[in-house]
Amino acid sequence: MEKNQIYIKCGTNYKEMTKELLSVCGLSHQIKDRKSRIAIKPNLVSPSEASFGATTHPEIVEGIIEYLKEEGFERIVMMEGSWVGDRTADAYELCGYRELSQRFQVPFIDTQKEKSFSRDCGGMKLELCACVKDIDFLINVPVLKGHCQTKITCALKNLKGLIPNKEKRRFHSMGLHKPIAHLAAGIRQDFIVVDNICGDLDFEDGGNPVVMNRILAGRDPVLMDAYVCHMMHYEVSQVPYVKLAQELGVGCGDIRNGDIRICGEDQGPVLPKSRKVVELADAVEEVESCSACYGYLIPALEMLREEGLLERLDEKICIGQGFRKKTGKLGIGHCTREFACHLEGCPPTENQIYTFLKEYITRK
Repeated sequence: MEKNQIYIKCGTNYKEMTKELLSVCGLSHQIKDRKSRIAIKPNLVSPSEASFGATTHPEIVEGIIEYLKEEGFERIVMMEGSWVGDRTADAYELCGYRELSQRFQVPFIDTQKEKSFSRDCGGMKLELCACVKDIDFLINVPVLKGHCQTKITCALKNLKGLIPNKEKRRFHSMGLHKPIAHLAAGIRQDFIVVDNICGDLDFEDGGNPVVMNRILAGRDPVLMDAYVCHMMHYEVSQVPYVKLAQELGVGCGDIRNGDIRICGEDQGPVLPKSRKVVELADAVEEVESCSACYGYLIPALEMLREEGLLERLDEKICIGQGFRKKTGKLGIGHCTREFACHLEGCPPTENQIYTFLKEYITRK
C-alpha cells in the first residue's frame, strides 16, 4: 500500500470487513519485524457504546488483533485515555475493551495513569505518556465524527489520548490546532483504520449517530483528515491543524494527489451536511475551553433550542480557562466561578448544564 492511497470498504460485519481491508492493504508487510511492539489506539473519549456515535467499535479492534495474530504478531497492546472529566476505566469496561483484552490476552494501557515525559515535537515541547516510548508500530483507530471546536476529529486529533490530562488542558489554552499538528510530528502513526460506522457529525461525545457502515484505511494521517474534511463538506482551510501538520512534514493534505480505492462495489452513502454546532455556537463566548466542558454545553443548548428556550437567552454564555479570575454575568464550569451566575463543575455534565440554563432562562 502506497502512502497516497486510502482504501474504503462498506458492510455490516465489522470484524470481517476490517480483516479483509487489512489484507488488501498488506498491513503485515509494512511491519518489518514479527517481534515489533504494536500499539492499537482506539477512541474511547467517554463511557458510551459505539452505537452512540463517539467511540471506536470493538469489532474493528477485534478484527485488527485477529489479523495480526494470524500473521504471527504477538507483541500487541491497546492504549488510550478518555477526555478530561471521564475515567478511561469506565469506557474500557462499558465499550467492551475489557472483554477484548481478556479474551485475546492483549494488555490495555490506561494513559490517564501513565507517567509522562517531554519530547520535542516539530519545534514544540510537549508532554507525552510514557508508553509512547515503547511503540514500534502504531495503528490509530479513530472515529470519523464532528467536533464542536475543530469541526472534525479523526486521525490527527485522536493522538490526544496519548498525552496526560494536564497536557490536554494546556492544548486548549494554546488554541488546539497548533499543538494537535505538533503532536502528530512527535508521535508517528504508521497505519490508520477509520471507524466510519456511525459517528456523530456534530458532537465528539456522540448522541446523534449517522449510520454509514464504512471503514477507511490509509498510511498518511494528514491525507486521511483532508479526505474526511471533503467527506464532511468542509474545506481543509476550515480545519487549520491539517495544513499545519502538512507544513511540519507529517503528510500531504492535497487530496488531488490521493488514490482512493473502493474494496467491493459500494463506497457507501454521502455524508449529510451538518452545521448544528456552528449555529449553536452563536450563543457562546468561548475562550480556551476544554473539549469535555464545551462538548457537554453544545448538546444542552440543542435541547434548549428544541424547547424554544434558547432564543429567550439575551446574554452570551461564557466558558473556558480564559475566564479564570474574571467576572461576568453567566458562566459554565469551574473557570467562571467568579461570575455572578455560574454552574460549578470541571466539567459539569450535559444534563446539569441543561437544567441550570433552563432554570436561568425561565427565572428571568
